[in-house]
Amino acid sequence: MIQLHLEKTKIDVGRAAARRGAGAIRRAIAARGEANIVVATGASQFEMLSELTAMAIDWSKVTAFHLDEYIGMPGDHPASFRRYLRERFASRLPQLRAMHYINGDAPDLKEEIFRLNHLIAAAPLDVVFAGIGENAHLAFNDPPADFDTIDPYIVVRLDARCRAQQFGDV
Repeated sequence: MIQLHLEKTKIDVGRAAARRGAGAIRRAIAARGEANIVVATGASQFEMLSELTAMAIDWSKVTAFHLDEYIGMPGDHPASFRRYLRERFASRLPQLRAMHYINGDAPDLKEEIFRLNHLIAAAPLDVVFAGIGENAHLAFNDPPADFDTIDPYIVVRLDARCRAQQFGDV
């Protein structure tokens, strides 16, 4: 009984997040003719992404950014966040204006981070769809967070608890 209630709560929260986010996307499109969003991965995003991708939004005016990725992981690996977002988000939205993935196995990681930071700096963000991890991490920024960085994309070192949670979500 408790498990069923928790599953229903996750579904309700995911739907509510998708509805609120969709509203913000539509308002941005109405105001500027485009919207820029960040999408995350993990079990907390399953329902939200499913609901969001089924909504009536002019996706041809939406640019999406990938929140985080493992360094050195190929994009087709089962734990790759690129793969997750291709399967659960981008493949459901063929009319999406752009999807900027993090190439975690780029030959030059500094250049990849520069590329992403340049792209996102030119795009005012309208919605960030992100969950908070079990240890209060946001993306891969584990507590204690780095509040001094000004770059949107950085390399971080995952603590053992975060690594364990990430592998549990696969």
